[in-house]
Amino acid sequence: MIKIGISVSSSYPNQAPQDATRFMIERTRAARFAGLDALFVGDHHVTPSPYYQNNVMLARMLAEWGDKPFGALYLLPLWHPVLLAEQIASLSALGTGPFIMQCGLGDARQGDAMGIDMSRRVGRFVAALEILRALWRGERVDEHSFWGLSQALISPLPSEEIKVWIGAVALPAIDRASRLGDGWLASPSLTQNEAGAACARYQAGCHELNRPVGATAIRRDVLIADSAETARKTAAPYIAKGYRGIPEQALMIGSVEQIAEEMRALEAQGYTDVIIRNISADQSICLKSIELLAEVKAKLAV
Repeated sequence: MIKIGISVSSSYPNQAPQDATRFMIERTRAARFAGLDALFVGDHHVTPSPYYQNNVMLARMLAEWGDKPFGALYLLPLWHPVLLAEQIASLSALGTGPFIMQCGLGDARQGDAMGIDMSRRVGRFVAALEILRALWRGERVDEHSFWGLSQALISPLPSEEIKVWIGAVALPAIDRASRLGDGWLASPSLTQNEAGAACARYQAGCHELNRPVGATAIRRDVLIADSAETARKTAAPYIAKGYRGIPEQALMIGSVEQIAEEMRALEAQGYTDVIIRNISADQSICLKSIELLAEVKAKLAV
């Protein structure tokens, strides 16, 4: 059965900081009660509106989570790999489930603001991934192209292997995920047909390289209500504003039955995991959507 995880939103432009962080904690607690399969938070920097940083928030959210997988997305070219390796190792010690590192490239706006040459971001990404894995194995690392590392090492080490899901949309990036990742994370902007074609590309890349096909995940922004009519009505203002630039047909909006059917369609395409993110900015609506995912899971199990 396809697994359902959650990426808890870290962006709350119209909330006081104490309320925003409470919302993240409440959504984590609701996800645990709903029996969701994984917990994640995202990664953005130098943002014009409030965005609550992943490692700090995840440490607090783990108190509400339990023993299922958890992790975060990291835009690797923006991070110093030794610092990130240490922080992820510490986070893995806080949780009782396995840690999954989702990762991607990031964009020029963030890199420029942080003084990072993003014309070299693919090289930085690949090098960072190699360094992280070596450090987590307990090795000493030298690196001279990007960070000038000399005999770097970390302690403590993760108690179990850190799995790496690589976020990718463009075909070369999907091929890179096939080559370097333990799994692949598809974009929420992919329509049903695009999602199927991208999944096939990732799987074919793994087979060509004689590598096992790992987790094949896709993020979907969702709004679930007791009826399809209520869900569509609630989502309408967000769609009218061009919600995150995501095509309407790539959003999951509807009743429990409709959402379960869409999950089944993704599973039929080869996806192992759907990582949901709430569409609504209203906390009560978000909590209701998360609560109803328990019923979606029950229908999928039949």
